[in-house]
Amino acid sequence: MDTHDWLAERFEAHRAHLRAVAYRILGSPADAEDAVQEAWLRLSRSDSSQVENLGGWLTTVVARVSLNMLQSRKTRREDPAGSHLPEEIAASTDGAGPEHQAVLAFSFGVAVLVEIDTLTPAERLAFVLHDMFAMPFEEIAPIVERTPAATRQLASRARRRVQGADTTQDTDLTRRREIVQAFLAASRNGDLGALVTMLDPDVVLRADQTVVRIGAEAETRGAQAVAARFSGQARAAKLALIDGVAGLVWATGGRPRVVFSFTLSGEKITAIDLLGDPDLLGRLDVVTLPG
Repeated sequence: MDTHDWLAERFEAHRAHLRAVAYRILGSPADAEDAVQEAWLRLSRSDSSQVENLGGWLTTVVARVSLNMLQSRKTRREDPAGSHLPEEIAASTDGAGPEHQAVLAFSFGVAVLVEIDTLTPAERLAFVLHDMFAMPFEEIAPIVERTPAATRQLASRARRRVQGADTTQDTDLTRRREIVQAFLAASRNGDLGALVTMLDPDVVLRADQTVVRIGAEAETRGAQAVAARFSGQARAAKLALIDGVAGLVWATGGRPRVVFSFTLSGEKITAIDLLGDPDLLGRLDVVTLPG
């Protein structure tokens, strides 16, 4: 076996792990594959005899490449690419490694998938590398160009935001359905006052790129503004269970086109996400309910 083939064989042994790392940082299978391929190109051009820990070296390269891609995405003001569910990357592993277990453990739901896309590139990278792949802060710090202490703060801040998005259990599922149903009724009836009382003062309404293309605003903040967006609207929306959790769906021809994912804290709606990405919708279990 020549040197190139030997190196390629060693790289392939790490490919699933590298793809898992890149996917959770970037949120896009295609971008993750690009990052992994770039890592291979850099390895093939390097003097690998000087690399003591190939897995660690490759993980660092993939993380740096992914961070650059995230920063470029933010600079161009592109919508985040993280609209794909974790099963895509989980399916590409054999289930034996810690990266597979971490991805499955991280499958909190739609709200968290949306929330992780709102993190800054440095927050996202620190959170994913430490919390999901147990990389020490001392190793992450040079990648994000921070001290280990500052890197720990990045991960902590990201963790609080992501955990805050996983609030489904804060509200009984039956009560949650009642709140969403009442919100739909108030929207259809144009009851602005009722809508405002159901919304947290700092509520945020977000739309993904697909929904923005059909005329929605990318983001609206505040109870009055969000209530005004819904008052007298949503007449075509239907109450639905989205992956077992109450939400709304707009469907045409028997196919969901937009799902309305609600994040609740107690009795208040803190976020509404309008999701229309076809790949995402194809992976959600959407069941229309009467009402």
